[in-house]
Amino acid sequence: MAKLYFYYASMNAGKSSNLLQAAFNYGERGMAVSLWTAAIDERLGFGAISSRIGLSSDAHRFDHDTDIAARVLADHAASPLACVMIDEAQFLTRAQVWQLARLADESGIPVLCYGLRTDFRGDLFEGSAALLGMADELIELKAVCDCGRKATMNMRIDESGKAVREGAQTEIGGNDRYVAMCRRHFVAAMGGA
Repeated sequence: MAKLYFYYASMNAGKSSNLLQAAFNYGERGMAVSLWTAAIDERLGFGAISSRIGLSSDAHRFDHDTDIAARVLADHAASPLACVMIDEAQFLTRAQVWQLARLADESGIPVLCYGLRTDFRGDLFEGSAALLGMADELIELKAVCDCGRKATMNMRIDESGKAVREGAQTEIGGNDRYVAMCRRHFVAAMGGA
């Protein structure tokens, strides 16, 4: 039976590289996969799905209005898909997560979602909240804080490296804008919870 999976972690835990490795493994066995990522990241030269260690792959892009299931089912009818893989799953809408659940339940296509659990304030993203509630399997990938403890938080920093406490939930950036931290050091950097 196909399942809906949510692989979640803080920044720099290897979510994208894990997804790309899994896609490679399917391809190596002659199985087709459907790769997806959020259209929100428009940085110059940024690959559709790209990891910090240099792996990348082209992918379909989704925004809030994308009917992911319709596209996947059309592609699946033309040539069977072994699975669907979604990077940046925190940017999915609740309705899109339901679409993905139906792909697994009704069409028998496994769906593997990879994304952040929380934003820079420690709040859940819409897609992450829906996945935490609906996924058949929850898998936490581990990142490491500077102190060596498990990093579970994503601190947004300004140009001088100071913690940012307010702003839009979504601001695209990498190591120049975010630092993965354990909760203890996150709270200390933010000046208390």
